[in-house]
Amino acid sequence: MKTAITEMFGIEHPIIQGGMHYVGFAELAAAVSNAGGLGIITGLTQGTPELLAKEIARCHDMTDKPFGVNLTFLPTFSAPPYPEYIAAIKEGGIKIVETAGRSPEQYMPALKAAGIKVIHKCTSVRHSLKAEQIGCDAVSVDGFECGGHPGEDDMPNMILLPRAAEELKIPFVASGGMADARSLVAALALGAAGMNMGTRFIATKEAPVHDNVKQALVAATELDTRLVMRALRNTERVLRNKGVDRLIEIEREKGRSLKIEDIHAEVAGVYPKVMIDGEMDAGAWSCGMVVGLIKDIPTVKELIDRIMADAERLILDRLAGFLGAETKAALKVA
Repeated sequence: MKTAITEMFGIEHPIIQGGMHYVGFAELAAAVSNAGGLGIITGLTQGTPELLAKEIARCHDMTDKPFGVNLTFLPTFSAPPYPEYIAAIKEGGIKIVETAGRSPEQYMPALKAAGIKVIHKCTSVRHSLKAEQIGCDAVSVDGFECGGHPGEDDMPNMILLPRAAEELKIPFVASGGMADARSLVAALALGAAGMNMGTRFIATKEAPVHDNVKQALVAATELDTRLVMRALRNTERVLRNKGVDRLIEIEREKGRSLKIEDIHAEVAGVYPKVMIDGEMDAGAWSCGMVVGLIKDIPTVKELIDRIMADAERLILDRLAGFLGAETKAALKVA
């Protein structure tokens, strides 16, 4: 399948593995790239630019296919050494960067000078247009269904994606609610040139996380995520657990007077406890509503191969079946 995204990034299938904290290590990124998608190493998870350089080198040892690095831009008062991270990315021969969080505008000259293509994660059309304006090559459009930070507009992908298609000139992928062939075909129909999967890739054999995490995803339903930190305008969609229940109770008690310090224990340092140690009630960790569609733990290759084969059947059999005989005959001639 060829789309603007496969052509831009030199990949076989229009499937991107989004950057995920304490998940996006070389093992998963290489597995996705080897299966024909675009694997992503999560830059800030590595801790320092030096450790990121080592992780990039490790991934090069596992795949000769394109892979990228996620760089999330945090508030300036706690900003990591981004120029050093960008230098490590450049020196590692990386040509694709997924940016997230705040606008990457300040760092675009350095990224573009290194010949790096930038795909920025956005939760609204207005932010997508800004990304286009500052020179991003593509956008990952995140609907309200997504795990992590869905923004404050609460706009689901059935509306957000066609609106993005109406406004953007650069290609974009659909993110949030993406899990299978149905997701991909729907995203393509709504104007996207591919899809970005996060939560679904955690429930794969190569994902370097504790088995408790994978089993929790298989056991959960679409009703098991919660939105937290809304009062702080830092909304995050997370998987419900005892730590999240405590967080929500604190939010309920504090109301509009809530401060980040009030929920520090439920949001700080949670990811290593969950992803490495398997402490499923440690606190809030990002998870999309798509968890309701996760039923198994395949290899990455099995998952991607299944998505692409099922997508072809959906397009050629089910959707084509709705067309009249004359139209189908014309399509075959074409």
